[in-house]
Amino acid sequence: MTAQNTKIETTQSGPGLLIRVLWFIFMGWWLGLIWVLIAWFFNLTIIGLPLGLAMINNIPQVMTLRPSRVTTVVENREGTLVIRKKPLEQHPFLLRALYFLVIGIWFSLVWMLLAWLISLVTLGLAFPLSFWMFNRVPAVTTLARL
Repeated sequence: MTAQNTKIETTQSGPGLLIRVLWFIFMGWWLGLIWVLIAWFFNLTIIGLPLGLAMINNIPQVMTLRPSRVTTVVENREGTLVIRKKPLEQHPFLLRALYFLVIGIWFSLVWMLLAWLISLVTLGLAFPLSFWMFNRVPAVTTLARL
């Protein structure tokens, strides 16, 4: 008997859009700014770089309470269904490291500043655009799949 695997990429359930918008207005925009500044401080040090990059990967959760995406794997092992959840598969490490050093380190800073300016200058009218931009910060910084 052969094992059959089925992989499905799903988003974990999280708070609704109204809660996410209220979080961003009252907590996320200033907490996210502090989070980003601390992350970039860590990125400037070799020892703190892994923690800084991990913090950048969590910006969507800190700023907008975005739930993380996972891969759900359903396997049939000898007639028993085994269900596992694991993080999304990432691009190769060397590609991500090279991208970060050449493009991500400066482009992500420009991207985040632009997202903050859009949300503040439009007085919240462009929240969908700024949410989308904040949710894409890990991909812009290190090509992370979230």
